[in-house]
Amino acid sequence: MGKRKQLKDTDVNMEGADPTAGGEESDEDMDMVNVDFEWFDPQPAVDFHGLKNLLRQLFDVDAQIFDMSALADLILSQPLLGSTVKVDGNESDPYAFLTVLNLQEHKDKPVIEDLTSYLRSKASSEPSLSSLKDLLSQDPIPPVGLILTERLINMPAEVVPPMYNMLIEEMAWAIEDKEPYNFTHYLIVSKTYEEVESKLDMEESRPQKKKKKSAGNTERFYFHPEDEVLERHALCSGAIEYTHEHDEGHSDSKRAFQELGIKTSANLILIEAAKLEPAVKNMLEYFKSPVG
Repeated sequence: MGKRKQLKDTDVNMEGADPTAGGEESDEDMDMVNVDFEWFDPQPAVDFHGLKNLLRQLFDVDAQIFDMSALADLILSQPLLGSTVKVDGNESDPYAFLTVLNLQEHKDKPVIEDLTSYLRSKASSEPSLSSLKDLLSQDPIPPVGLILTERLINMPAEVVPPMYNMLIEEMAWAIEDKEPYNFTHYLIVSKTYEEVESKLDMEESRPQKKKKKSAGNTERFYFHPEDEVLERHALCSGAIEYTHEHDEGHSDSKRAFQELGIKTSANLILIEAAKLEPAVKNMLEYFKSPVG
């Protein structure tokens, strides 16, 4: 049976959490829903399909490049590392997950070969990611921890810091047991978006997500507000374009946050290993702070 995780030294108050996870919803627009979240170890017998769907969401249109089934299986092959968040007990599908994969340890697995080649190619095309390109170009590749995390769009961001705290603790235990989780760097795969002109009629205005740094004249926004904290501790970070293009009308179909359409792109964050724990502490403080 799957183990329910205990939250230690972590104060997470979900009551009144913003269902859009952006933290900027007005009182009059926000529906209050009380939900009990539970953290579990990944469950190979239960979580495969839910995890695969979240991975597809994370990699967006480029998910078709990779064997998502093999990636989900690889994550589930290390059930004592990483977490899922559920609301209907252990037998239900995960609403969020976070894990780390050793790019060096799994370098010969086809899905990791494909992922590493993809990330190296994308980093080579983005000047701000030159440090990542150099790291992934080494032979053999260093022990880089690939952090994968995604959640359903209405999940509050407050579920994330506990997952990172538990991951750090679990990696420490694994290192004591001589398991390969002693990393030099962590590479976090995430997503951003930019607003594009909508072809549909203007709808009721909605608040925007947390803004990401402007890239030239293009303003990008975070899907995951915690990325703003992680980037403050990053060795490098940057947005990359997907290899495949979205179908026509995709931007309007993704109008989840405001009246404009959106165009999504991947976002890569490289953090030196020693800086992950301070980043997670700052993340917890960030979500405890009242929204101004």
